[in-house]
Amino acid sequence: MKPRLRPVLPSLLLFLSVTGLIAATPDRELKTTPLMKLETRTLVQMLEHFHYNKDGVNPSQYADIVTGYMQELDPQRLFFTQSDEQTFRRQYGPRLETDLAYLGNIDAAFDIYKVYEQRVQARISWIFEQLPGEFDFTADESYAPDRSKSPFPANAQEADNIWRKRLKYEMLHDMVAKKTADEAKTTLRKRYERMLKNMGDTETSDIQETFLTSLTRMYDPHSDYFSADTYQDFSIQMKLSLVGIGAVLGIEEDGYCIVREVVAGGPAFTSGQIKVNDKIVAVQQEGAESVEVIGMKLRRIVDMIRGAKGTKVTLTVLPRDAADASQTKQVHIVRDVIKLNSARASASVYDLPGANPGETVPVGVIALHSFYDGSPDDAAPEDVRNTASQDVAELIAKLKFEGIQAIVIDLRRNGGGLLTEAVNLTGLFIKSGPVVQERDFQGQVSVDSDNDSSIAYDGPLAVLTSRFSASASEIFAGALQNYGRAVIIGDSSTHGKGTVQAVLEMKNFLPRLSQEVGNTGAAKLTVRKFYLPNGASTQKKGVTPDIALPSIDDFLPIGEGTLPRALVWDEISPSAFTGKALDQTFVQPLLEASRSRQDSLDEFAYLKKNIDWFREKQEQKAISLNLDRRLATKLADEEFKKTMKAEAERLSQGNYASREIKLDSVLKAEAAGLAPAPNLDEGDTDAESEDDDARAKFDVHLRETLRVVGDALRLGSGSLISAETQTPVALHKG
Repeated sequence: MKPRLRPVLPSLLLFLSVTGLIAATPDRELKTTPLMKLETRTLVQMLEHFHYNKDGVNPSQYADIVTGYMQELDPQRLFFTQSDEQTFRRQYGPRLETDLAYLGNIDAAFDIYKVYEQRVQARISWIFEQLPGEFDFTADESYAPDRSKSPFPANAQEADNIWRKRLKYEMLHDMVAKKTADEAKTTLRKRYERMLKNMGDTETSDIQETFLTSLTRMYDPHSDYFSADTYQDFSIQMKLSLVGIGAVLGIEEDGYCIVREVVAGGPAFTSGQIKVNDKIVAVQQEGAESVEVIGMKLRRIVDMIRGAKGTKVTLTVLPRDAADASQTKQVHIVRDVIKLNSARASASVYDLPGANPGETVPVGVIALHSFYDGSPDDAAPEDVRNTASQDVAELIAKLKFEGIQAIVIDLRRNGGGLLTEAVNLTGLFIKSGPVVQERDFQGQVSVDSDNDSSIAYDGPLAVLTSRFSASASEIFAGALQNYGRAVIIGDSSTHGKGTVQAVLEMKNFLPRLSQEVGNTGAAKLTVRKFYLPNGASTQKKGVTPDIALPSIDDFLPIGEGTLPRALVWDEISPSAFTGKALDQTFVQPLLEASRSRQDSLDEFAYLKKNIDWFREKQEQKAISLNLDRRLATKLADEEFKKTMKAEAERLSQGNYASREIKLDSVLKAEAAGLAPAPNLDEGDTDAESEDDDARAKFDVHLRETLRVVGDALRLGSGSLISAETQTPVALHKG
């Protein structure tokens, strides 16, 4: 029987989404310390007592931690071999449960890391020997750059062949960008010199964090171990007290720094040029050279991006939908604190064509990018403390004054936020009732309900979603779908983030720890799961729309279902609520009309061309190592983008006329000259940002959503659930 935790109740910091940062302390002696032993045993006990999936890992699976850890160290399977993996599993696998659960011994992590260090040093020496030689870029060869799902090389000969091709592939990045072979070699040498330096900076806490996170990831993809330094950094992030670009970053399996979240109201958000899943390739300070960050530790990258308020940082970004790793763009961002006025809900009125010539039907659109509440303590004077639900209620009142006949809530960029605000926002559209159920690690179910019978809006309603709509967004959309209160339109599903994490500090479980050995780490564990009023989980499947629209997002690695060991979708008993999903006699005509437009309208032909082109690029795993072919491909891609940009400009001429509706506090701030300033310096634009502007002007999904709403209003015989009576009522014309 395993040791049990002391009966100390930790204070749980619940949140909906977060990403961890790599941290370091100035100690390079690679061995298990007494503090590490205490934390390791405590972490195992936490997982077995508090994790939602606490019974999901058995002793026979502990050897998989070895493989998982090796893959964390060597995500592209380039340094270790299959022989290494077999040796380590055989050597450490059988004893790993005892080492971790009873002894707290993580010497296996340090032993494996030492071998990794040797492999890297040997490989980089090999690279430096190869670089002065000649590389043939005329041969008919190809290389698959993403090896994250590949096995480790079978032997040294296979590894050499992989690396020979990889060096050519990396050199071609620069050569396609019109640099010489010698310049490309110089870039490569600097990259691998930096890799050696980064490895030399690795400390015991880094290794401990990576290894113990490999343990937590056996349970689910959102659980992590934070070292003391990482936990401190995480706490600072939660307070939003550091000046930066307003983005949450992580490291991908290929060594790239990826944008996990763009914080609404932050500089990255207001620039409009940084998107979730974009990759940051290099960072440049004002007046300095650009520094490539591929393979760099995340803590270092974050430190480079942070800086004094008002200073500029230039990021070299590989867009999430780039067809090739050479298709980067530069983004200039002025560092600042989060500006909540930029993050808050906004609204517009769109004039749809009416039944008669010259007649228009006004429809309101409210864009909500997060479920927020107030502002940080160090917010600027112009930042008004308010909640998402209060702001949306104010905008609804203003839209009603404008005579709108329907409302669309746009959640496409909404990654979540406060659960309480998701409940409150749902309450603006229903009379009362349960909004979300939560089941904890003990199987206990609690229900969060809207208990306020007042209703802000009881008319026709649609919710526009995407793969990036996550967590609290899915609760809101799913609840309205359960009540039959809104038509859900968007990507084939939302993100599927249906779990809640808690941060548990080690010191709360071992009270003597902080007194005896100083700062301790923490564990971020999945402790709860979300369920809608009808009992269906939002985990993994997300919310399926009533009307699905074609989207590039469906071919990106986005969503809970793409993550390893994601918790499963399931159901619990429904809660008692009055309402039901929209009747198919109402939805089906809307769906058929939309599908007809998808088959016939030019804008969907345009969208399909983009999707087909992108999907073809995604499915092309191997990239040519022939310079002429790469240049031809680049030219073809540029021509395609140029054609698509011109087509988007043409189609945007058919946009519906619209006017913006602003919150009173935003109008007041603007009148006082406190409106957020543009983030980019004048003139700092490039072809990629112009492409972004063109795409922003031409929003296929929003246009189709407005058409669907127009169809619903014209049908008249269809029905929605009235928020006031919770009985079917006919839609009406204005």
